[in-house]
Amino acid sequence: MDAGIEKECSALGGLFQLIMTDMKASYPTWEDFVTKGAKLQSQLRTTIVVTGAFLDAFQKVADMATGTRGATKEIGSALTRMCMRHRSIESKLKLFTTALSESLITPLEMKMEEWKKAASQLDKDHAKEYKKARADIKKKSSDTIKLQKKVKK
Repeated sequence: MDAGIEKECSALGGLFQLIMTDMKASYPTWEDFVTKGAKLQSQLRTTIVVTGAFLDAFQKVADMATGTRGATKEIGSALTRMCMRHRSIESKLKLFTTALSESLITPLEMKMEEWKKAASQLDKDHAKEYKKARADIKKKSSDTIKLQKKVKK
C-alpha cells in the first residue's frame, strides 16, 4: 500500500479512537454529576419537609402573638407576613427540586445507558468498516500497481 494512503488511514483511524477514548473517559464524570444531582435533590426534599414543619411552628407563634393584647398584635402580623414570604420561598424551592429531578437528573440517567450502548456499537461498527475499507484500499492499491507495471511493458 502507498505510504501516503497508509498514513492518512492511520491518522483518521487514530482520530476516531481519540474521540472514542474521550467519550468513554467522560462517563465517570457524567455518572458523578447524576449521582451528586440525585443526592442534592434528595437533600432538597428533606429541606422542604423540615422547612414546612418549621414554618408551621413559626405560624403558630405568629398566631399566638396576634391573638394577645397589647403591642404583640403588630409583632404577630409582622411574623405572619414573614411566614408568608418564607412559604413563597418554600414553594419556589419545591418547583426547583421537581424541575431538577424531572428535567435534568432522570433524563440524564436514562440517556447515559443509551449513550454507552450507542458508543460501544459505534466503536464496533467503525472497527469493522475500518478493516474492510483498509483491505479494500490495499487491494485497489496493489491492483493499480500491477496495472501500472503492465502498462510500462
